[in-house]
Amino acid sequence: MDKLLTKRATKAGLPPGTLMHIGQQRVEHAEISIIDYSDGILNEQILPSVEDCRAFVGRSSVTWINVTGLHDTVLLQKMGDIFELHPLILEDIANTGQRPKMEDHGNYIYMVMKMLYQPENGDGVVAEQVSIVLGSNYVLTFQEVEGDVFGRIRERIRTSAGRIREMGCDYLAYSLVDSVVDNYFAVLETLGDRIEATHDAVTAKAHPEILQQIHQLKREMVFFRKCLWPLRELVSSLEGGESRLIDKALTPYLRDVYGHAVQIIDNLESLRDMLTGTLDIYMTIMSNRMNEVMKVLTIIATIFIPLTFVAGIYGMNFEIMPELKWRFGYAMVWAIMIITAASMILFFKRKRWL
Repeated sequence: MDKLLTKRATKAGLPPGTLMHIGQQRVEHAEISIIDYSDGILNEQILPSVEDCRAFVGRSSVTWINVTGLHDTVLLQKMGDIFELHPLILEDIANTGQRPKMEDHGNYIYMVMKMLYQPENGDGVVAEQVSIVLGSNYVLTFQEVEGDVFGRIRERIRTSAGRIREMGCDYLAYSLVDSVVDNYFAVLETLGDRIEATHDAVTAKAHPEILQQIHQLKREMVFFRKCLWPLRELVSSLEGGESRLIDKALTPYLRDVYGHAVQIIDNLESLRDMLTGTLDIYMTIMSNRMNEVMKVLTIIATIFIPLTFVAGIYGMNFEIMPELKWRFGYAMVWAIMIITAASMILFFKRKRWL
């Protein structure tokens, strides 16, 4: 899971629009892949040079260009020159700590989202920033590493499944956003299973190691909330916008994505309440356990208070004490101490303190 805050100290004081990669370099070399299609044609390839993107500008077909690797600022600058992207947009693409948002620049729409998915080995969750630029005849996507949640979309394009080959760029952009949003369900299901397992472990036998798991889950919940809440605003802006790049026929689809985003947020809040309840149960169990220990220690100390008093009296070094010369004095002291302890134990049991 990514850090909650991305360090930006190295960029402080630089002019707006300065292209600098903020984040970790996750791939060795940047790669440009392209899928150019229409109802009757399909062209899929890896471009050897960024200059080859110029051949796909202004076509009547739909062109999807995917850039993997945000550390190559020279490549990003050339992409911006070819597709006439604003310097501030390029700056946001290179900054991997962006908040999900949507900006309408007239000739194109810029969207940035957090893509969460499970890697192929199923170990943990990968959090990756993906930027989407919707133009008149193209869709640009910028992501940090290979591997994403768009595999099914590529397969639908290749096999002409559904209506994606018949629709325009706006439908492709919608499909990408919908794929990112839908994958949150899978991530939250995994998180929900972990929270339920932690809850069962707490109720079965609470131990200090579980507290660390709870705090880790709370940290992940904060990160998910940071990704999800702005996402609802992004989809709402797409649905209610007046951009000429988005067909009105797409409104029901965007409304459906918005409903999914709201549902995910509701699920997140439910899991958050459950995790808070789990922490409360843990603290209550540990507090009760501590109270039981303190009660036992208090009872033991209370029993020994009169015994210590008796032992203290007969431990004084006075020569004249009535029982010192008595034959049964020692046995009498033991009898007094035993009877006192037994009486106190019986009293505690009647009071149900034991």
